Amino acid sequence: MYFIFDLETVPDVLLIRSMLEQEPLKPDEWIEGEMLPTLEDLSDQDCIDLATKRVGRGTSGFLPPLFYKIVSWVGIWVDAKGQPKQKEAWSGENEKEGLITLFQELLTYKDFNLIHHNGRSFDLPVIEYRALRFNLQMPPRLSHREIRYRFSGSNVDLVDEFTNYGASTWPKLKHLGMLINIPFKQVSEGNLVYEQYLLGNFNIIENYCYEDVVATYIIWLHLEYTRSNIKEMEFENLKSRAINKLYDIQKINK
Repeated sequence: MYFIFDLETVPDVLLIRSMLEQEPLKPDEWIEGEMLPTLEDLSDQDCIDLATKRVGRGTSGFLPPLFYKIVSWVGIWVDAKGQPKQKEAWSGENEKEGLITLFQELLTYKDFNLIHHNGRSFDLPVIEYRALRFNLQMPPRLSHREIRYRFSGSNVDLVDEFTNYGASTWPKLKHLGMLINIPFKQVSEGNLVYEQYLLGNFNIIENYCYEDVVATYIIWLHLEYTRSNIKEMEFENLKSRAINKLYDIQKINK
């Protein structure tokens, strides 16, 4: 069985403030001519912006995975023939509960495989960091060599598959959708997740996450067909049903 999944995350402001407490604000990090504020004076967004400048990935505007918390996850179980079997999901404020729910779900099958987009660089590290944060044990399968080893067929990262394991620049999911003429990312862009989180719109966040998972599944189907691992009739049938599901998701928040 394959578990195709995605996370939605937001900056962990409490962790960021804890870091900033240990590393006080410097004069060159604030507006010239204005009084240097204390940490208590800074808004959450100020703290996020400051942390991004300090430990962000170059000019990308993203914090390292350690500084994010999970607000939603969605996974679809898919059998060896590419047939979706079951959707599982969680979203909400109680992150520990969400992690426990995810880990329990991953105990359903002993030797499951993973499929994701950029999960090696972000989603999987976030899961491990948050397990550390809450002192939780992950399912044993996530520690097995088949999952940890980059070139294993048991842990399929579409980014690695399309870039020949980093030999070229990696494609965004929505650009892969453009390539095959299927519009992805219609519900909300990733940078709006924090805005929806502040509004308490977890249903919107979960639908965005669900769209990404279905999009990942569709791209994986195309890749399997391109590599002659799925017959044409089976591919067309699975793709048609997946695209219909994708459009249903995209209609929800329009």
